Amino acid sequence: METINHTHSHPGYHPPNNQKSGCWNNWLNPLRSWLNRISIKDARLAHVICQLIPCCCPFERNISLFGRNFHIPALCKLNPLYEEFVGMRFRALSYLADECGEDITKYIC
Repeated sequence: METINHTHSHPGYHPPNNQKSGCWNNWLNPLRSWLNRISIKDARLAHVICQLIPCCCPFERNISLFGRNFHIPALCKLNPLYEEFVGMRFRALSYLADECGEDITKYIC
């Protein structure tokens, strides 16, 4: 099979960048960094985090109105700190399961 090499440029094309951009994200970067640096080293803190951060979006639901069914999609991903909160919850669950040997099934949907 032959390898294809690009020898020309694409004006106006910018490769995807995983860094979030925009004025909101610039001001949220310190908060994101702080949330990502939180290390879970206490079982009590891990339990609080698992109780406060839900495992699935509480806003997603199906409703019936006047005989018609409507689906309200998950809105949590609109939260600019969604990934950081999910990561912190995962670190808390991992701590409880690995370090404390606790059963974490009550925190899993």
